[in-house]
Amino acid sequence: MRNYKISQMRTPTGKVMWCGAEDDEQEQIILWSENMKSMYPELDLLYHVPNGGKRTKSEAARFKRMGVKSGVPDLVLPVARGGYAGAYVELKVGPNKATKNQEHWISKLEEQGYYTAVCYGSIEAEETIEWYLQQGKTVLMTMEQCGRKDAERGL
Repeated sequence: MRNYKISQMRTPTGKVMWCGAEDDEQEQIILWSENMKSMYPELDLLYHVPNGGKRTKSEAARFKRMGVKSGVPDLVLPVARGGYAGAYVELKVGPNKATKNQEHWISKLEEQGYYTAVCYGSIEAEETIEWYLQQGKTVLMTMEQCGRKDAERGL
C-alpha cells in the first residue's frame, strides 16, 4: 500500500476515529479481504463500485451513458446471508455523511432484500462485513430449482 497517513476525525455522531483518506480506507478494506479469504472464501466476491473520483465532463457523460449511477454504495458483496440477498456498504470518513442519492440507493436496495450499512472507516467496514458473513446462509432458489435453463433464456 502506498503512503497511508491517518488522522483523528469525528463522525457526524461525534464519535472519534483514526482514519486516512477515503481512498486509503477503501484500499485497506480490500487488502483486509484478501488476507481474510482463508477464513471467508466468499470475500473473493467483494468488489468496489468506482463511482467516485474526479472526471472530466466528457468522461462523466460517457460513464453515465454506460450505466454508472450516482449514489450506488462503494462495496458490494453478492453473498446471501442472514435473510438478505447480499450486502452493500457505503464507506465514509470523518464528518462526511451519506448524500441524498446514496440514501435513496440504500433505501431502494433494502426494499429489494439487501443488507446495507454506512460505515465510518475501514475498521468499522471490516467488522460489518465479517459480522454479515457470520450470519446463516440465506436459502435462495437456483435456476434449475425454478425450472429455468440457459436455453429457455436464449443463452
